[in-house]
Amino acid sequence: MPDTSKKRPGGTGVKSDRLDATRMKILEAALPNVAFDGWTPRLLREASETAGVSHGEMRLAFPDGILDLVDFFLEDGDRRMEEALAGQDLAAMKIRERITLAVRTRIEVDLHAREAMRRAITMFALPTAGTRGPHSLYRTVDAIWRAAGDTSTDFNFYTKRATLAGVFSSVTLYWFADDSENYARTWAFLDRRIEDVMRFEKAKAGVKNIASRLPDPFALLGRLRYGKG
Repeated sequence: MPDTSKKRPGGTGVKSDRLDATRMKILEAALPNVAFDGWTPRLLREASETAGVSHGEMRLAFPDGILDLVDFFLEDGDRRMEEALAGQDLAAMKIRERITLAVRTRIEVDLHAREAMRRAITMFALPTAGTRGPHSLYRTVDAIWRAAGDTSTDFNFYTKRATLAGVFSSVTLYWFADDSENYARTWAFLDRRIEDVMRFEKAKAGVKNIASRLPDPFALLGRLRYGKG
């Protein structure tokens, strides 16, 4: 199973904690202006000045500039989702209910910053962002599955995350354009997508069950070849 831990520049321990505090100060100063200015190098510079962070410290916190700030914003959303879910009795829910709640919670923690989220996703979809978009999406769906209590270590570990990546991406894009009251249409769309996934999983399980009762094709070919059976 892959190591999904985040290794940021700046080392570990006290120094890392201090840099995380600096990152948070800059992010909080930047968010009110993202909707107007977008995620730009200028935004990063001005947010650092507003937060009272020197240029040198800003460079330590975000060596790759604005891309690092956007990545930190998205990662912080994952963290806030995990904190929100920690107060829920997930063990009493069915897996479908847990995943639905987790996806909804991940979106809800950024309801106040929908435009910042939209611009972040758009930036990470550009070629200039390299692999940051896929890495960020993987981190989010991995956090959702872990919060839901997933302990798989086999091939299902990857298929679950790949499937959820499609669900989360489509629901997030739907949310960006949703103008319904309290985003009711988004939550209905989420329910439908989860239903589609559950239907697929049931069908896949059925195919596996049927396949397990069929003759081994290689053994069958062997008997045909050598005239046995």
